[in-house]
This record gives sequence, C-alpha cells and structure tokens, in this order.
Amino acid sequence: MVIVLKKDISEADKKRIKAFLGEKNFKTNEVSGEEASIIAAVGQLRIDPSDVNLLPGVEKVIPISKPYKMASREFKPENTVVELNNNFGQKIRIGGKRIAVIAGPCAVEERERMFQIAKCVAESGACMLRGGAYKPRTSPYSFQGLGEEGVKLLKEAGDKYGLPVVTEIIAAEHLSIMKKYGVDCLQIGARNMQNFDLLKEVGKSKLPVILKRGLCATIEEWLMSAEYLLSGGAENVILCERGIRTYEKATRNTLDLSAVPVLRGMTHLPVIVDPSHAVGVRDKISPMALAAIASGADGIVVEVHNCPEKALSDGPQALLPEMFDKLMHDIEAMAPVVGKSVVHIRGDILAKVDKKTVNEKKNGKIICAYNGKPGAYAEQAVTRYFDGEADSKSVESFREIFKAVLSGEADCGMVPIENSLAGSVYQNYDNLSDFEDVSIVGALHLRIQHALLAPKGTTLDSIKRVFSHPQGLAQCSKFLATRNWEKIDASSTSTAAKIVADKGSVENAAIASAVTTEYYNLEILQEDIQNDPRDYTRFVIISANNKKNSEKLNGKLPNMATFMFSIENRAGALCECLGIFQKYGLSLSRLESRPVNGQPWHYWFYADAELKESEQQCEEYVQKVLDELKKSVEKIRLLGVYSEAGYSI
Repeated sequence: MVIVLKKDISEADKKRIKAFLGEKNFKTNEVSGEEASIIAAVGQLRIDPSDVNLLPGVEKVIPISKPYKMASREFKPENTVVELNNNFGQKIRIGGKRIAVIAGPCAVEERERMFQIAKCVAESGACMLRGGAYKPRTSPYSFQGLGEEGVKLLKEAGDKYGLPVVTEIIAAEHLSIMKKYGVDCLQIGARNMQNFDLLKEVGKSKLPVILKRGLCATIEEWLMSAEYLLSGGAENVILCERGIRTYEKATRNTLDLSAVPVLRGMTHLPVIVDPSHAVGVRDKISPMALAAIASGADGIVVEVHNCPEKALSDGPQALLPEMFDKLMHDIEAMAPVVGKSVVHIRGDILAKVDKKTVNEKKNGKIICAYNGKPGAYAEQAVTRYFDGEADSKSVESFREIFKAVLSGEADCGMVPIENSLAGSVYQNYDNLSDFEDVSIVGALHLRIQHALLAPKGTTLDSIKRVFSHPQGLAQCSKFLATRNWEKIDASSTSTAAKIVADKGSVENAAIASAVTTEYYNLEILQEDIQNDPRDYTRFVIISANNKKNSEKLNGKLPNMATFMFSIENRAGALCECLGIFQKYGLSLSRLESRPVNGQPWHYWFYADAELKESEQQCEEYVQKVLDELKKSVEKIRLLGVYSEAGYSI
C-alpha cells in the first residue's frame, strides 16, 4: 500500500508510522515528491488500511493490488524521469517528453577504437555511451570482455565527450569496480533479469539501472524483477525491451513493440528499446529504432562500431557510424511528430572537449533563456523581472528555450504567451503541453513599443521590404496597411533588426524595439507605430520541475495559478469545469483552447485563475480545486502556482 503523508507531518510521526508498519512485517520506503511525500509499504495486507489512515500525519492510504507495488502506476501516477549527471555539469534526463539515444560498441575492445566510437556517437547526437566490459556469452570460447580495464576505458571515453556511461553487470562482486571508476548507470542483461540475488545487490547500490527484458519473460515477470531493484533501494530504474524468443527465425529475436504502450498503463518507469539485440541484422535496426520511437519509447540503445568486421562481439548487428548518423537525423525529424524532443549534450561541448575550462562555474547568477537577439523584448523582460540579477541566454526559437531549461543550460526561460492586441502565441501553449517536465514559476507584462528601424540614409519612400516577427507585423497592421511593402517573417523582432543591419540596404526596414539600435547601428525612422498604445505582451517564466530555486524565481507570494485540462466531448462538460472555478471563487483571467496532438476533436484548455490568499492558503486552496477538477476532466495538469508581476510602463 501507499501511505500519503500530510505536508506538515513531524519526523516523530513518520517514525511512528514506519514502526507500526514494521511490526506488521511490512517493508517501508519513503519517497519525497514535488507535491507530496509517501511511504511505500510492501508486504502481505493483513491489516485494515483504515487502521493506518488513523495514524497521526497520514493524509490517505492507497491499497495496491498488483504484485509489483513500487513499479505500479498506483504507487506513482506521474512518469518517473531518471537523471544522470555528466562531467560537464549537465543533467541527462530519460523519461517524460524526451527521447534519449544510448550508443556504443557491444564490447569495449581496445583504447583507440573505444575513443573513436565515442567521438562518432557524440558528434551524431547520442547522450550516453554504452559498452560491455564483462560479457556473458553463450559459448565459453567467445570473447568475455576486458573486465576492469574495459570499465576504465569506457569511463575515460565517456568523460572525454561528456557522455554518461552504461555497462552490464553480471556478478555482484563487480559492483565495487563499477563504483571505483564512476560508472553512471548499470545494465542488467536479459540472461540475468531473474537473477534475484544480483538484483538485490544492485538495488542496494542505488545506482541508476537499465533492466532488460528476459528472453522468454512476460511483462509482469519483467516488472516483478524491477520490483526487486526498487524494493532493494534503487530509485532510478529504466526498462529496456530487447526482443523475446518466438518461433520466428527471420531475425535474432522478435521485437515486442506492443510492450511499450502496454507498459505505459502499468508502470511509471521509463521504457527504452534495444533494436540491435532484437533483430540482430544491421539493415533492420534503423527501421525498428524509428518504430520504437513511434510506439512511444523514451529512447533507444543501439550498437555502433567503426569496423564491425573486426568486432570481437556482435559485429553483424552493429551500425556503421554513417548509418547511426542518418538514424539520428531521422529521429530528430520524428521527435516533433510524437510530441517529444531529443536529449543532447550541450551544443558547445564538443568544441571544448580538449579544454579544461568546461567545468568553470557560473558567476552565481540565474541564467534565463529567451528567443531572439540582444535587445529583444524578451531580453528586456528578463532584465525587468530579475532586476538585472540574471544573465540572459539567447536561443534561436521558442522550443529551444524549453530545451535549454530541461538540459540545464539555463535555469529558467522567458516565454511570451500572449499579446493584448495580436492575441495568443499558440506555439508556446503547445510547448507547455509538449514539455511536461516544465512549470510556470512567474509571469509579467511588458509594454511593447514598436519602432521602424533601418540603416542610415533610409527613407520611407526607399523601403520595399519590412522584417519582423509575425506578432510584430500584426501589432503594427494599421501602420503597414497604408504602405505597399513586402512583409517578411523573422524568428523575433531583434532577429529582424539584425537581418536588416546585416543586409545594409536602404530598401529594408525592421519593426522592433528602439533598444535594438544600440546593438545594430540602425536609425529610428518612426516610433510608436503599434496599433494601440495599450500594447502589452504577457511573458511567463518557466523552470524545470526538479528545480529547487522557486524562492529566487518568484520571491513574491503567489497570485496566479494556471491549469491545463482536457474534457470529454459531451454537452456541458466545459460548463461543469467552469462551475468548479466559480464554486471556489476563482476569477479566470484567461481561457484558451488548443488541439490535443494526435487526437482529432480533442482539446487542451488552459485556464489562468487569479488567487487572493496567503501563500500557504494558496497551495492548499489550489490543491482542493485540482482534486475536484480531476473528477470532471479526462486529464489535468497544474502548470504552476506563481507570482505575476504587474505592468511595466
């Protein structure tokens, strides 16, 4: 069963609960989450759950009927995201709305080749490096691996390119070697899936673990093996489908991709796929890897070798570097289709691998990402919101803001969500839906004052083309309506200014903030050309859900909550939800709808609710609203409870 603890529970009450359960032969494990802490109690249910519910500090008790307790959705409804740190200070996350690609040779063979392969997979976009040091082979005469030397070489190669490493462990006595060289993630192979003594010891190590499905294992048996790891103390377990043995002989094994969506409803654990071991034929691996992504997998593990004909293990199933590079391009193209993004080592890492400056610490300031070039309205919003106490990081698109926040390149992001004249920035509503590990931690309104900028010597008569973001063009539509200029979209207003400056022609002009003239040596031809002086853009500040810096991001008491929910397609469904907001006296300042990706005629609704309670009351109040909304909606997510700054004039 799962015991949900009250937020204000004392340590003494926790100890009493654990002691009570221990007396009843339950094994307990405490898990702290973003919104609540729980105690997982595993054992024979020989007591009435209501007896536990009466203990001081207990919010509620949830019985779990499935044999796999801690791996079940009942234990943890939200998806687990496994985090690994590389030696460059970046967090590599597996799970959620992302695709992780793990690549490398089947076995570590010798130093030069290991480093060559590591370089290839890093440059193509892998986020982790795999390689076997201890090889459980069917034949005792086959290459058995380099052992401890192989572990050392794998870790050195991974560290050179910022790739966390994963390698198979086949015996408990190898744990000390894995820890000695700093292996980031262990792998339990298919043959050892039900080696329960090994699972127990690996669980105690608390290292992240990739658990491969056994050759003939059912999904439930697979999850029971994961339960051994979780109950033993492992907190980060990743399931890996690698093919099962069937009557079919066309491929090495039969890749059971149906397991991926089946597991989605059974467990919160991330699920990845190993098409290399599944099919065992080089030219079949890429199609099955893409099929795995399409099925909803959180990532793939593939074997790559730069000289497979000389490989000491599984050469026929290893992709050539150029094949892996093409596969990565195909995955990048597919990721938006399935609503995910590909995990990458930071873009500037490879250029710095030979320098010792990659681990330089930040200056202590928050780094906030924004879309555009210096002088962009978003950069101005960063300066306004943080009062100059944050460093701005420029990226090339709204989606890149979210990626930078999740990758750790930025602590937070400044995202425009709506304009008082041009309306919603729908792309960012969609991004909030796609990136489920991001929350809103703050907001502000910034006044938009557009100016017409151009190189020196330009006149209104000489202009033939005007560049700006589509929102900027829309906000100045009245001014543009009287002029027969070609309108050209740019990714941001500041980018438009840079384009015009680079072209240096009197036939081009940009609609942007007058501030950008300081950066690009442009002149102001006309100021305040927006349709209405009451032109404001609302920005939200986003942060990864794992961040613990909310007090730095939103020092003021919360005054806003944003909900995202989908409802049944029936008469009155939306009215029921709005009635709940009315019941709790919440004024909705915004209600937006967007299509649910891949579900025709289903919509996400985004609701901004104004709060007027104290901080503690706000959190409790919003939770009550959330709990009641859950009864009337199909899906719901609280995007954030935060402070929204007033207008900046």
